[in-house]
Amino acid sequence: MERTTIKVAGESGMGLLSSGHIISRALKHLGFYMTVDREYPSLIKGGSSNVQIEFGIKQVRSLSTKVDIVVALDRHGLLEHISSIKRNGILIHGYERHNFIPELKKLAKKHGVRVFYLPARQIAKSLGGTSVMVNMVLLGFLWRVLGLDAKNLKQEVSRQFKSKPALLNIDLKCIDAGYKASDLNKISQLKLKKNKKVSKTILLDGTDSISLGAIHAGLRNYYMYPMSPASGILTYIAKTSHETGIMVKQAEDEITAVQMTIGSMHAGSRSMLATSGGGYDLMTESISLAGMTETPLVIIIGQRPGPATGLATWTCQSDLNLAIHSSHGDFPRAVIACSDQKSSFELIQHAFNIAETYQIPVIVLTEKEILEKYSTVEPFKQNTIPIKRGIVTKKSDLEKLTPKDRFAITKSGISKRWIPGTSKAYFYANGDEHNIDGKITEDAKSVSDMMEKRMRKETTLKNNLPDPIIHGVKKNADISFVGWGSSKTVMLDVIDELKEKSVKINYLHYDYVWPIKEKPAIKFFQNNKNIYLIENNFTGQFGKHIEAITGKKFKSKMLKYNGRSFHFDEVIAYIKKRIKSKR
Repeated sequence: MERTTIKVAGESGMGLLSSGHIISRALKHLGFYMTVDREYPSLIKGGSSNVQIEFGIKQVRSLSTKVDIVVALDRHGLLEHISSIKRNGILIHGYERHNFIPELKKLAKKHGVRVFYLPARQIAKSLGGTSVMVNMVLLGFLWRVLGLDAKNLKQEVSRQFKSKPALLNIDLKCIDAGYKASDLNKISQLKLKKNKKVSKTILLDGTDSISLGAIHAGLRNYYMYPMSPASGILTYIAKTSHETGIMVKQAEDEITAVQMTIGSMHAGSRSMLATSGGGYDLMTESISLAGMTETPLVIIIGQRPGPATGLATWTCQSDLNLAIHSSHGDFPRAVIACSDQKSSFELIQHAFNIAETYQIPVIVLTEKEILEKYSTVEPFKQNTIPIKRGIVTKKSDLEKLTPKDRFAITKSGISKRWIPGTSKAYFYANGDEHNIDGKITEDAKSVSDMMEKRMRKETTLKNNLPDPIIHGVKKNADISFVGWGSSKTVMLDVIDELKEKSVKINYLHYDYVWPIKEKPAIKFFQNNKNIYLIENNFTGQFGKHIEAITGKKFKSKMLKYNGRSFHFDEVIAYIKKRIKSKR
């Protein structure tokens, strides 16, 4: 698989994000597949940030640790990322005082990096621009290095800054100046392979995907107290609310947000909220209330590393146990984990159906990496997931209801649910333990019957959930992995890459992580002998659940817990080391 990787590095506020958008959209229109992600500190301005674009003529789902080209917009970006460049790679920069950095030449020689300097600030100012326009000069030079026509780049710049025509004119001049830089005579252009036919893909991130999925599912109310990395969902749904008619409310705190969601769902209006781990902590008492009253509830957790504030702008998979075990008392719940844009769009729709059908809380786990990573994907198929409300709506059925139907003891654990006011039958939605009509009880047998009734929903749900999916060879792999969440994207890339080298790999992926369907995992262990866990947290949370439920043990666990996602080349190196030792 041929991949080219570009990293644009500098301070927050130097136009990194807009540079990344311009590059990625221009490459997309040329027919490349790509993945784009950014790293940034929890600062509005300053600090060390970067945007990485990895692209090729085949599907690219993950990023690599080593890059082909770094475009450095400041001194820090110059020095911090030179070690990440591949041997014989390229560093492009416009830092004027580079001659006073003796370690730059040493690092370039050590890593085999070719360094190219343009007086970008001087060029930008000579054309009537500002220091911020350094990025336009360097992007022009980058485009020539890539061997691409500047016309395509300039079209994307025009699209990005069309509302500022005076500045746009200077931006375009800066691109021309960088593109025609004389230094190019010292370097041969990269010869990129291109697709003969431009694929009809869309470029979007997980935030847009999960928001679109919720809108598609019939969302009517959205509540949230902003908390990264989930705040983008609030922005998207609010921005489009004049088209969708969705009521959006930024609550004063997380407790208010979850209770407003429960109230709206109780009234029959599809609602949800999103937060991160720290915000979810504050909601757990209310989630327990939803469990007792059997009120549907959908909550998205955008995972970031903890404990406490942790790494507020980085990624992880460490809130699984929080989602499974949070809240006091025993009650059924479902935990679903997104892995990419397509799953984000689809799984949030299933989450609503599960919540309303089984009348339980559903926690949808996503990650900073998934929410903020852009990828080229096939356009989503619409209207393929029917909306299932699980509500009694037929007039003749509503007329037959009695208060005892609401929490009636059933074999499945699911009782009839109707919107208050649509039937003469009333019931108590009681946070205390109650009888089948919702009236409070402390009778031992009644308490036992109601607890068993509610918990039977977990068994019913588990029996109806889709099985996890095996990617790669079905059995007898040279090496196997089990995982969830964003681990899928890197594993799919690795499987495709090593398949060409005759390495047999498979990966068992769980979208529905609770309740766990253990039979597929047991069969996977029976059919493969060299099985590893891949998980982005310190303790291997999902792996421990798998081992406890199946009685099987992983050969080892590939864990990561530094706030970074799994990278394509590091997983390949991990596999090659273990395949070599095995053979």
